[in-house]
Amino acid sequence: MADAVVTPDPRVLPDVSQLRIGVLGGTGEQGRGLARRLAIAGHQVVVGSRDASRARDSAAALGHGVVGASNQECAAESDVIIAAIPWDGHGELLTSLRAELAGKILIDCVNPLGFDKQGAFALAVAEGSAAQQAADLLPDSQVVGAFHHISAVLLLDENVDSVDTDVLVLGDDRAATDIVQALANRIPGMRGIFAGRLRNCQQVEALTANLISMNRRYKAHTGVRITDV
Repeated sequence: MADAVVTPDPRVLPDVSQLRIGVLGGTGEQGRGLARRLAIAGHQVVVGSRDASRARDSAAALGHGVVGASNQECAAESDVIIAAIPWDGHGELLTSLRAELAGKILIDCVNPLGFDKQGAFALAVAEGSAAQQAADLLPDSQVVGAFHHISAVLLLDENVDSVDTDVLVLGDDRAATDIVQALANRIPGMRGIFAGRLRNCQQVEALTANLISMNRRYKAHTGVRITDV
């Protein structure tokens, strides 16, 4: 009698509690918010900036053991790195950090958006998405798209204990996406959901423009929930 085939449970994720997290763009609202929540969850967190002194000031304001460093130091000293940087400087910064990011997971949460009198809209990206651009520029890193739809206002609000939203996680390396899902799960209220390969990241990044429109209409801080999972 043949052995039964055992299908791995996709809900069983690795222990990521000891990972040191770096946040490029850690002086911006999104970067500071993610750094704060991950530090509260018990992670060692390094926020990076082009200006190391500015990063240290930002880290001191966040508290919870967060430290500041240059972008190069942040990338080199961290196990997993989040890119929470402006789209305008995305490619240039990641290219400059190729050596420091080699062999590591880069979580790209950048949303290429434009704004005009009618509101936010998605920008066309030659590679397809910001995450795909990152993957092209960082062939020795494991690039994962995640944390695109999280309100920086909620992340930074000291009166909000639980940020109730799902985090869509996209990537081509199963081990890397499992780690990012597990990191999302460390933040109360969040749940990491695998949402496909990196080639599907464009519509996920673009959805942020729709959420911004909802926020303006309903005076809210919208997020995403996936049902029946």
